[in-house]
Amino acid sequence: MTINFYKYQGTGNDFIIIDNRNKSFEIDNNLIKKMCDRRFGIGADGLMLLENHNNTDFRMVYFNSDGYEGTMCGNGGRCIVAFANKLGIIKNKTKFIAVDGVHYAEINDGLVSLKMLDLKQIERINDDYFLNTGSPHYVKFVDEFNKINVYNEGKRIRNNDTFKAKGTNVNFAQLTGNIIKVGTYERGVEDETLSCGTGVTAVAICAYIESDKKINNFDIETKGGNLNVSFDNKNNLFENVWLTGPATFVFSGEYVD
Repeated sequence: MTINFYKYQGTGNDFIIIDNRNKSFEIDNNLIKKMCDRRFGIGADGLMLLENHNNTDFRMVYFNSDGYEGTMCGNGGRCIVAFANKLGIIKNKTKFIAVDGVHYAEINDGLVSLKMLDLKQIERINDDYFLNTGSPHYVKFVDEFNKINVYNEGKRIRNNDTFKAKGTNVNFAQLTGNIIKVGTYERGVEDETLSCGTGVTAVAICAYIESDKKINNFDIETKGGNLNVSFDNKNNLFENVWLTGPATFVFSGEYVD
């Protein structure tokens, strides 16, 4: 079996994308895991299928690198928008559906802006936060970001008694004005990734709560590059949440199984 694929990355968060509008790709969890393997496969944090949808421009179906379908992926969403543009399905604006609902996106000057879902419920866990921005995220602010071992500390929190059953992504962040440094341990990948779109979105919303200045536009520094998150807050409802950053085509090829 030969599978045509495209490789994209959004600030180092990398994905295999398959045009599955003809339904030629049959979902096989073990195959997806093999394709995402960085030593024996193509290598990626996840795999996405672009499929037809009756009421939007396309459907996004996302799988983590463990081979199983995941929750929403923000950088993945931005990359699949760039892919849809490359295929000529869309121009500079789109409406598509993902596992968490309908999303809007725009492409301007090489940057892809993805509208995330509105958010109201944020849980405090001691001095930290837990919220769902399309995927569940634990957010911990730290004073010295460079001293945090994101993999070890993230794995510990992800597997503690509170989160072990369903899992959570874990974010460590240092806030300075409207600039945030963020590191993320992702469930499903079970490792630190260079960037996480839903994660930096969660961090920015929590930073609004942390900041006395109530800033609603943050520049995010991840190990894979820079992102921006902006939003409005009305009566503790976070809306018009936009995640913006680059989404880059890397290469295409054929995978033979």
